[in-house]
Amino acid sequence: MDYKRILYDRLLEIGLAENVASYLNLLLLLLVSLIIAGLLDFIIWKLLRLLSVRLARKSATNFDNYLVSHRVPRHVARIFPLLFLFEVVPVVFLDFEWARGIAIKLLQTLFVISMLLIAKNILRSTKDYLRSKARYRDKPLDSYIQVFMIFAWVLGGLAIFAILTETTIWKFFTALGAASAIILLIFKDSILGLVASIQVSINDMVRIGDWITFDKYGADGDVVEISLATVKVQNFDKTITTIPTYALISDSFKNWRGMQESGGRRIKRPILISQKSIRFLTDLDVDELKKIERVRPYLIDRMDKIKAHNESHEVDKSLAINGRNLTNFGVYRKYIQEYLEQHTAVHKGMTLMVRQLQPEPHGIPLEIYVFSSDKRWENYEYIMADIFDHLLAALPFFGLEVFEWPTSFSKEQTKLS
Repeated sequence: MDYKRILYDRLLEIGLAENVASYLNLLLLLLVSLIIAGLLDFIIWKLLRLLSVRLARKSATNFDNYLVSHRVPRHVARIFPLLFLFEVVPVVFLDFEWARGIAIKLLQTLFVISMLLIAKNILRSTKDYLRSKARYRDKPLDSYIQVFMIFAWVLGGLAIFAILTETTIWKFFTALGAASAIILLIFKDSILGLVASIQVSINDMVRIGDWITFDKYGADGDVVEISLATVKVQNFDKTITTIPTYALISDSFKNWRGMQESGGRRIKRPILISQKSIRFLTDLDVDELKKIERVRPYLIDRMDKIKAHNESHEVDKSLAINGRNLTNFGVYRKYIQEYLEQHTAVHKGMTLMVRQLQPEPHGIPLEIYVFSSDKRWENYEYIMADIFDHLLAALPFFGLEVFEWPTSFSKEQTKLS
């Protein structure tokens, strides 16, 4: 007895025509096979889920937890019904050879897609697992996962192409060589992104969480994602700027990580002093400035040395320009130095400098170059403002003026005087 035709023979016995019996046999066997495959899928899924949950609870690592959360067991369970259907296709499509070939191709395609979904979710689980580790948290894992997924989908696409066209992959690659220029053009961004991601990672140029400034793309904020094609930067106004990954190696940008990892944040800002307000100090001026505690020791020491020098060289002091003298600008510069050295928010272990820059049409820049101990933006701005509030308010005590462009008010005052 031919067991493959039991149902077909029973249909003939009840008086159905051969054609009708063949199609009805096909429909019934197909329906039964799909029901069995569905039940098999449900049962195996329940068993795998139960087993995976128990293993996840007992396991020392939490990688299997990510596998469960990304439904890897669910996709694995779908493989078994497909294997069952592979076995029953010759029976179901016994009298329909043309349909048997289509069914086999369909099942093979579904099998490839299922394997791709398993690979995709394993890679996603791997990414989340590594992201939970502190040493990998700032690495561009998305880029590497995307590279693996591209290779997986390309291989899967080639396999599906070979299945549907009944050709070999080698023949496909032969045809692909002729179209290589077009393919390179299509995947240009992906290839550039892959190369850039590797270089960024190897050279440790950018990490997730770094504060970067990229003027060309209007980016000024923290890196929140590094993928194969793009880098996402959350600006300080909470907007998102997207930058091509390859731009990180082809263009210039500023990474503030060095500042964040150092002991302080730089304050570099000048005060523009009006040149007309700079003058030599008289003895009366010096006596008045000695009342300022921060420069009193300096003035006493300097005046003793200046007096000794001028007397030893018999300098004619009827003119202030003769011999050695102090200027209000120089004393003010020393005052700033002392003030910064005593300021509790200024980092004493890093560069602390007050320097006079080249005179400009709008005054003489007196630049303050120090580092604040607090690197947080809002505190940094407060410290910098506090320093310059004091220094600007101290200018009149030294007979100095800050440079300002003439205004309508100042012009009127000049006319009246």
